[in-house]
Amino acid sequence: MSGHNKWSTIKRKKGALDAKRSAMFSRIAKEIAVAVKEGGPDPDGNPRLRTAIQNAKGVSMPKDNIERAISKSAGDGVNYQEITFEGYAPGGVAVFIECLTDNNNRTVASIRSIFNKRNGNLGTNGSLSFLFDRKGVFTIPVPDGKDVDEFQMELIEAGADDFDDVVEDEEEGTKSLVAYTSMEGFAAFQKQLDSLGIVATNASLQRIPNNMKELPTSDGVSVLKMIEAFEEDDDVQAVYHNLEVTEEMEAQME
Repeated sequence: MSGHNKWSTIKRKKGALDAKRSAMFSRIAKEIAVAVKEGGPDPDGNPRLRTAIQNAKGVSMPKDNIERAISKSAGDGVNYQEITFEGYAPGGVAVFIECLTDNNNRTVASIRSIFNKRNGNLGTNGSLSFLFDRKGVFTIPVPDGKDVDEFQMELIEAGADDFDDVVEDEEEGTKSLVAYTSMEGFAAFQKQLDSLGIVATNASLQRIPNNMKELPTSDGVSVLKMIEAFEEDDDVQAVYHNLEVTEEMEAQME
């Protein structure tokens, strides 16, 4: 299942790193808020909150920020509603958008406006369900000195059913595996990792396209700009699409 990074939710382009980090922190704080409202402020008894905290640590979110988000949500914090949107970008590229919002009308108007301005079409919920599979996606550091193939076998025994390419961080000198599970197997795999003392830097349920759409470079760049506009909306948590992103498209987005 190589190519995961081509359509993952948050692009890490050069420049504006502080803004990107701030956006990630904001998204995670909202996820913490929803998790606390859903299952309480104790991560030991709240798997969703435990995952959100784990993801916060994975992007180096300060401990004070995490604790403040939990405390605020446990009180009279904002109540967020989870809503989704489905539609098509130019060229027939499928787009699935997940939001957390405290103002439904504002979010609907904003998403519709982006579709209209970028020559897309907002569809009805469920219209794209056949184009995406919901899977658990885990980014797991390979322990120092551990053989990658051997570690992969351990993860398969724990419940992983597919892998992406090995991700190498040359600056840090580390390697990570991107492991996939079924949606139903997400919680069980997380529990198995906990029992093995393996800490993922990110764990989430994502919508994986089951086929990709190829477009000429200029058309693809137009779609990526549309995706970027969605991602810059404060109410948007994640954007998934099935565009086959090429190096030429990425170069023009830098």
